[in-house]
Amino acid sequence: MSERNFDLIVFDWDGTLMDSTALIVESIQLACADIGVAIPSRERAAHVIGLSLLGAVQSVAPDLDEASCQRLAERYRYHYLARDHETVLFEGIRELLEDLRAQGYLLAVATGKARRGLDRVLAQSGLAPLFHASRCADESFSKPHPGMLLELTEQLLVAPERALMIGDTTHDLLMARNAGTAALGMTYGAHPAEGLATAQSLALLGSVAELRDWLTCNG
Repeated sequence: MSERNFDLIVFDWDGTLMDSTALIVESIQLACADIGVAIPSRERAAHVIGLSLLGAVQSVAPDLDEASCQRLAERYRYHYLARDHETVLFEGIRELLEDLRAQGYLLAVATGKARRGLDRVLAQSGLAPLFHASRCADESFSKPHPGMLLELTEQLLVAPERALMIGDTTHDLLMARNAGTAALGMTYGAHPAEGLATAQSLALLGSVAELRDWLTCNG
């Protein structure tokens, strides 16, 4: 591993490993309609993906009181859980993770999901055995705070500069910058390429195939 640039590769979940952006956006919009608040555009709803659920709710509807925020979060969960079994991994992700694990990389997840939600999708997808560790927003700090990444590097005994964060939002890239880790931006997820370009990253990649090629050359 000493010949590599990185020992630990950390992945965001929604919009990076799993094609769930559309479902999250629709669930946010339906939840807002349920409680009678302004329905956000697709772009605004997608921008909060990656944050903790409470942080996302407060960003979408900043004028709500605490009780209304809780109701909005509950309605979001209702709509999302009704259809989360429909979400699938991006093509090539399973094979990429299996290959990286076989090559000896440490693999982890840092996500805005709650622990219960991540454990559910890890089990549903069958990916749980491939990851050495994971952190969720309800057990650490929400992105872009560096907490999740720093906790993962500490747990796995990896220096932050030997870790690589891969995500589809500016929240992911800013978390990596705040933690002192490198990052790659994936442009097929929640945030557009022009937004990702405003945050520091080693590269912006448009597909899983491009990610595989980049890691082969630079990982």
